[in-house]
Amino acid sequence: MLDPKTIEAIADELVKAKEDRKPVPLLTARYPDMVVEDSYAVQRLWRQRNEDMGRKLVGRKIGLTSKAMQYATGIDEPDYGVIFDDMVFETGSVFNWDEYTHPRIEVELAFVLGKDIKGPNANIFDVLDATEWIVPALEILDSRIEMEGRTIVDTISDNAAMGAMVIGGRPIRVNEVDLRWISAMLYRNQEIEETGVAAGVLNHPAAGVHWLANKISPHDDYLGAGEIILAGSFTRPMWVHKGDSVVADYGELGTITCQFN
Repeated sequence: MLDPKTIEAIADELVKAKEDRKPVPLLTARYPDMVVEDSYAVQRLWRQRNEDMGRKLVGRKIGLTSKAMQYATGIDEPDYGVIFDDMVFETGSVFNWDEYTHPRIEVELAFVLGKDIKGPNANIFDVLDATEWIVPALEILDSRIEMEGRTIVDTISDNAAMGAMVIGGRPIRVNEVDLRWISAMLYRNQEIEETGVAAGVLNHPAAGVHWLANKISPHDDYLGAGEIILAGSFTRPMWVHKGDSVVADYGELGTITCQFN
């Protein structure tokens, strides 16, 4: 376990890394005794620093919920981070590639809550009851910490690698389709790169949402009405480069597009 001064120093270092767009060296290499509880303490303080600068919390992201993502990262348990208001974009958005470090794209579903979800005993029925809308989404992964050799401790400290998200397609109610069978095809520059089915996320995309509500409950936190919850990727992350165009085709739920210049 790390002492409070070290946790504060790491959080401030990550705030500066975002501003400078220069990833910091691996935390686990510098602090070999650092554990998951330390990394969430760093993330909470990092969140506070950002809120003090005027950013507004509008949701949460859940990561590493599918085997595709766990195999791709070598990390075998879910994690979570926060979503600020300036991270949410509409389909068709154009991004400055240089504003991100190692940008990658993931295919997800976003749950827009109409009611609070509170742990510690939240379940899938609480999630379905609380969800106002479900909408196709892409997550843009960013990195404030070096990529090579990252562990879950590094990733959690780095706000679970959350960079931005793009919403598009057709919003639906939870009872309109079988959420487990929502599928998507991900294209880069008109070439298909990834495919996936939403059941790849913990067997049901809503499962990660109640996992998160229960996970944050010990910290007197909960998922609030109006929040957007990114439920986790059901494809591997796709690298994007300057000049790339991205299309995600969700079939009857429509498409999402974005461009990196």
